[in-house]
Amino acid sequence: MSEKPKVSKGGKAAKSSTAETKAKAAKKAALKGTQSHKSRKVRYSVTFHRPKTLRLPRNPRYPRKSVPHLPRMDQFRTIRHPLNTESAMKKIEDHNTLVFIVDLKANKRQIKDAVKKLYDVEAAKVNTLIR
Repeated sequence: MSEKPKVSKGGKAAKSSTAETKAKAAKKAALKGTQSHKSRKVRYSVTFHRPKTLRLPRNPRYPRKSVPHLPRMDQFRTIRHPLNTESAMKKIEDHNTLVFIVDLKANKRQIKDAVKKLYDVEAAKVNTLIR
């Protein structure tokens, strides 16, 4: 195998010798393999845990609903009507307190927002009573 390359006029012998050495190195790598010492992963626990892979957030190409519905509990549904019984009138006069009949599903925060939107009054406190 140790044949000397023939030297011709353009200096092509240098190119062929590098190609030959590359080919020999490739042959050696194919036969023997490139790794001399294979390293092993060190495991610190005997229990296998599945690796946590990348989970990308959803990025939808189009909305799944064509038209989003309006909020179901708006201020007009939250507050039904003011209560005008004698006891409610007494509360208005004596305690500076308004009494409303509201939707059963409305919470205190929704009632407070509804009073602000409808009457432009900041409610100090909301008391609820189911009747």
